[in-house]
Amino acid sequence: MIRCEQLQWGAKAQPLTPPLDLHLPAGSLTAVIGSNGCGKSSLLKVIAGLQRPLRGRVRLGATCLGGVAYLVQQQALDRQFPIDLHRLVSAGFWRSPLSRRDRQTRLQQVLDDWRLLDLQRQPLQALSGGELQRALLARLSLTEARILLLDEPDAALDEQGQALLWQHIQRWQAEGRTQLLVSHDLAGLSQRLDDALLVAPSGCVFAPIQQLLAQRVQPLSRAA
Repeated sequence: MIRCEQLQWGAKAQPLTPPLDLHLPAGSLTAVIGSNGCGKSSLLKVIAGLQRPLRGRVRLGATCLGGVAYLVQQQALDRQFPIDLHRLVSAGFWRSPLSRRDRQTRLQQVLDDWRLLDLQRQPLQALSGGELQRALLARLSLTEARILLLDEPDAALDEQGQALLWQHIQRWQAEGRTQLLVSHDLAGLSQRLDDALLVAPSGCVFAPIQQLLAQRVQPLSRAA
């Protein structure tokens, strides 16, 4: 569950939108859409606790450490950092109670799921954009987080990678995880999920994505 109450975010004393009231129930799948620079990624960071809001608060249905997982954009990574794909993905085991043997079994399974088994010893700088994105998604797959915040999860993915991504998103939804994802692929989103939050300087609208794409809605903050 994600609940935003009179939430404002952005640069100090310069909120990007009017106050937002939003309630996303457990197990929901919601897209965050809007123009570049409108505050989509910043909203995810505020919900993840990585940025402080200017006003209001966020309440989450996952209160324990590790209950929220945030997928960063690739540009946030240092591709020159001297680790390989195996170690990058293994970071998803943070706070995992699994034994060393069970971790290894689970890791190999996830690497296979994301078609990364043959790349696990490759350094980050040797990976293509699509390979790195699948590695970041594989790292996310190792978490037990009940809330998943996905910032452009489809970035750099080819057709096969896109198919793998949506297989996992559907699996996570079936497991009852709450997902909030930022994407610019509006056509693809409209075919795969129902609801979206439109973020705009004049306000936010939560509505069926087909409605948001088909109509010129007047952005007004409203509760879900």
